[in-house]
Amino acid sequence: MTETSRLSPGDTAPEFSLPDDTGAEVALEDFLGKKVIVYFYPAAMTPGCTKQACDFTDSLDSLKAQGYEVLGISPDQPEKLAKFRERDGLTIRLLSDPDKRVLGAYGAFGEKKLYGKTVQGVIRSTFVVDEDGKIFLAQYNVKASGHVAKLRKDLALNDA
Repeated sequence: MTETSRLSPGDTAPEFSLPDDTGAEVALEDFLGKKVIVYFYPAAMTPGCTKQACDFTDSLDSLKAQGYEVLGISPDQPEKLAKFRERDGLTIRLLSDPDKRVLGAYGAFGEKKLYGKTVQGVIRSTFVVDEDGKIFLAQYNVKASGHVAKLRKDLALNDA
């Protein structure tokens, strides 16, 4: 798989349709007219990804109240995502991208440093897609802990 270039604000968000943890197809175009936070994470049920997913779940009501939907995407199969949701009481939509096609389209898969080694993998990334399907915010190599609080600050969202 080749790494694609990174997205920038103003770019058209790459369209996708992926199964969620129940097997239902979820397409980005379903959210036209809404703001969507699309975040990519390496693996369900790992410590950092669990922290990040729980932070998004804890903030979901206030994000929705301010007009944002949240989609989390990883290469995990829907069955593993269902276990992740169940285990951690997650309320965000979790989507499965096992062939990493969408990860690649968003530049969220490629070379990264892991414990001092260069490896191919998921680059923890977050995108805010506006009501017209354009990238409003693109953040690569985000930290799992504290990311949601930083994102809220970057978007000037209150803690309603």
